[in-house]
Amino acid sequence: MTNPVRILVVGGGYVGMYTALHLQRKLKRQLPRGTGQGGAEITVVTPDPYMTYQPFLPEAAAGSISPRHVVVPLRRVLPHCRILVGEVNAIDHARRTATVTTLATAEEGTGPRRMTYDELVLAPGSVSRTLPVPGLADHGIGFKTVEEAIGLRNHVIEQMDIASSTRDPAVRDAALTFVFVGGGYAGVEALGELEDMARYASRYYHNIKPADLKWILVEASDRILPEVGEKMGKYAVRELRGRGVDIRLNTRLTSVDNRVAALDDGARFPTRTLVWTAGVKPHPVLAASSLPRDERGRLRCTAQLAVEGAPHAWAAGDAAAVPDLTSPGKGEDCAPNAQHAVRQAKVLAENIVASLEQRPLSDYRHKHVGSVASLGLHKGVAFVYGRRLKGLPAWAMHRAYHLSRVPTFNRKARVLAEWTLSGLFKREIVSLGSLEHPRAEFELAAGGEPPGLR
Repeated sequence: MTNPVRILVVGGGYVGMYTALHLQRKLKRQLPRGTGQGGAEITVVTPDPYMTYQPFLPEAAAGSISPRHVVVPLRRVLPHCRILVGEVNAIDHARRTATVTTLATAEEGTGPRRMTYDELVLAPGSVSRTLPVPGLADHGIGFKTVEEAIGLRNHVIEQMDIASSTRDPAVRDAALTFVFVGGGYAGVEALGELEDMARYASRYYHNIKPADLKWILVEASDRILPEVGEKMGKYAVRELRGRGVDIRLNTRLTSVDNRVAALDDGARFPTRTLVWTAGVKPHPVLAASSLPRDERGRLRCTAQLAVEGAPHAWAAGDAAAVPDLTSPGKGEDCAPNAQHAVRQAKVLAENIVASLEQRPLSDYRHKHVGSVASLGLHKGVAFVYGRRLKGLPAWAMHRAYHLSRVPTFNRKARVLAEWTLSGLFKREIVSLGSLEHPRAEFELAAGGEPPGLR
């Protein structure tokens, strides 16, 4: 091995952070600097200096958790790693080089820099999968980042403010109509939490009642939340419909032109809020490499989490097609979820160290134990170890599971404290939309024009 071994981790999400965390622990102990065996330099290239715990985004949007407690600062968790905030643009694995654009190179205008490495860990995650729907790029709102979650919360409350103050019935109706496209975890949990929050907030508006709010969920397949099973998916539909949510299965969005959500069943909804959560796709950096990919654009990997036919390249999580050894003969891959990602990261780090020490590699094998989903405060569904739960027990299991999974004791304690306080006091329903335009007040004072209301 070289001295020191250069390990490049692309991505600072679940897999990237946990792989780097395990590597810094193992290499610090097993490959200490200053010995004849050499040391290790671990570099993590990530667009953000923090890892986002995405299962908590719906609760952050609803105000149950502070945004800063949904993210984990990488420099605090990975003190022995080098953190580069930037993007990997291309990878030439034959030459062991990666082209990287950092904040500094963008500011200096010097163009991307080239980094060399000995071992490559690809964990860039996924990006929203959009379709060529007219108007979607102009009016759609995503739900994959903490910024999007908080922006959506502010937006929903602002729409209620607009509806409360306007005299135009058409503007009021559009402001109080909220359309969510996608019936997976992100769409259903976001809708459930925000509907709960908006219904609670309506009590503080003299001219808005819960019945005035119109919530619509559009799903192209014949059910929602497929991860929790068919029966629990049907229960979730009944629960949401009982709260007045208009759920349209086997339906697609065809247009959002002029702020009108048009569906293929002929329905049209004037709306100022369209949230797009209709699936994800692999990060574009995978296509900017010569590494082998499957038909869905993910890296082809072995059960040892090595990229097929590419020595010294490793991958896991959303970016990797890892064979599921618990389903022999079926040819299935591991589901791209957090349950697998965290466990894959540990095996991946162990295999990198084993490879450096020329020891046998371990297979990744983990049987999926089930799924949990929140439908709002005190409401949820779960399918765990073959048992079905709904309502309060499922919601409690959802919180307990994700509290146990969120990284660091610091974050666990803060989230638990916030949950405890939220049970003792009333919800916070203030909108901080001005955070998106922090210079507006100064620009106005300096004689400029502030950004208009959305």
